[in-house]
Amino acid sequence: MYLGCRVKIPRNGGNITIKTINGTPYVYIERGRTYSKEKKYSIPKRTCIGKRDSEQPDFMFPNEKFLKFFPRELLPSEKEGRFRSGCLHVGAFFVIRKIISEYKLDEMIARIIGQDAGLFLDLAAYSIITEDNAGQYYPDYAYNHALFTDDMKVYSDSKVSDFLRDVTIDQRIRFLNEWNAKRDHREKIYISYDSTNKKSQAGEIDMVELGHAKEGMEEDIFNYAIAYDRNNREPLFYESYPGSIVDVSQLQHTLKKAKSYGYEHSGFILDRGYFCKENIRFMDDNGYDFVIMVKGMKSLVSELVLEARGTFENDRRNSIRAFKVSGTTIKGRLYATDKKERYFHIYYDDGKKASDREKIEEKIDRMGKKLRELMGEPVHPGGDYKKYFDLVFWHEGLEDEKFMSGIERTEVINREIRLCGYFVIVTSAKMTAEEALVLYKSRDASEKTFRADKSYLGAHCERVYSNESVDTKIFIGFVATIIRSRIYSLLKEELARLDKKPNYMTVPAAIRELEKIEMLKGADNEYNLDYAVTATQKTILKAFDMTADNIHRQARGLSTDLARIEVEALEKQAATQAKGSE
Repeated sequence: MYLGCRVKIPRNGGNITIKTINGTPYVYIERGRTYSKEKKYSIPKRTCIGKRDSEQPDFMFPNEKFLKFFPRELLPSEKEGRFRSGCLHVGAFFVIRKIISEYKLDEMIARIIGQDAGLFLDLAAYSIITEDNAGQYYPDYAYNHALFTDDMKVYSDSKVSDFLRDVTIDQRIRFLNEWNAKRDHREKIYISYDSTNKKSQAGEIDMVELGHAKEGMEEDIFNYAIAYDRNNREPLFYESYPGSIVDVSQLQHTLKKAKSYGYEHSGFILDRGYFCKENIRFMDDNGYDFVIMVKGMKSLVSELVLEARGTFENDRRNSIRAFKVSGTTIKGRLYATDKKERYFHIYYDDGKKASDREKIEEKIDRMGKKLRELMGEPVHPGGDYKKYFDLVFWHEGLEDEKFMSGIERTEVINREIRLCGYFVIVTSAKMTAEEALVLYKSRDASEKTFRADKSYLGAHCERVYSNESVDTKIFIGFVATIIRSRIYSLLKEELARLDKKPNYMTVPAAIRELEKIEMLKGADNEYNLDYAVTATQKTILKAFDMTADNIHRQARGLSTDLARIEVEALEKQAATQAKGSE
């Protein structure tokens, strides 16, 4: 169906071609190529976007497909009132809207944020769908997506900037209080807690300080942490704090915060970075159980590993098939003054043994090569060089001291080789090695949450220049994390039910596939689905208890709303013009 107007033929880098059929010149756009094994060359895939005007060859009469490939092109009949694209992406929006409704996030945000609640939710959806959080690009997203704002209003980047500055700390606190009040605090849960660091492009942010980034370098950063309900697979609360504060120091403040939210009957699943005597004592004093990983090479547990070595690895009764490891449990104390006995769960992994040993061998080879290069130099290697090598010097201790050679300390190296393939988890509560491993492995979901926040929500760097804006973007990012975590969990559950393991059941791939569900504006000025829901999209939608019929119903409802909004906008515009002419 042609749109009843004429536009200039776009110049799209040579992808536009004219093909005459039965005397009529049609305009085609090339949208890709497929290689033909039989013909041994690539065949272009083209779509007709209109027909050429025979009287004016530089112009064409567009059809509905034209709007799909050139959504920002303003048609002559729309020059005055056009405020959104003729091609809207709606699939991911429908899924996100359903999750927001199930969690009642729309109601909470409306109560807390007020009239700009729709913009808040749109910014959260924007970060999930585009994997970015740069406010200056939001208008481009809003132009061709369905929105949560009243009348699906497309706001400018300056409005976004003002909004980020206007959200208050009281609103953020109120959201976290309401969100955590909805949990069943009588239920015993294990909370997975982890932190990361983020950069800021601005130098005037109070909490941005020189700190140790994850890559091991000192940079201007701030820290961000999330507590994640392992049982229900939901983020519970977040905190941001200055970059100079190390993770191990922050944990006690986090535990106090958890108690203030009502999580008194809980355990914490922690990474090795949080292990210290003070934190262990604090958790004991406050009645918190813990599951924590410790390094097998540390003297704290290495003796226990060596004692257990050879007693359980080849016993079928100790096999934990879900993770392809063997495990055993012994009791002991974490340190000399520890008042309680803990449960040390020792695991052995054949695959890990090979990789661990290769790392040690490569490390020793690398250090040995460096020592050979330093022979005859006035240097005094320290650190791990002294640990793994007996160092020999010429005139040691004198002014003309020079390094001569390094002899491997085979007893030290062999001891570490014997520890290869082993790792240890310590728990405060009695449980089996398998139960402890299942609990600790549940951290995978929270770690993916962090990876999502930095990689898939565009939040590795906060591109704002005030304390208030940073705090608001972190707040929006946390709400986006809640939604994305739910998407991840539902996709994972559906994937487990499928016979095959398709590669489109990850969150990024599913979002990309859902974004292909589009509504085009027809000649009657109404939006309709471009084509039927595909088999792949149906599989993805099933994870969210949605069907093709559901998408069609929502699309019809959205089309009605858009038609009403446009009529009201045109009426308002006409009234304004009439008033101005008076």
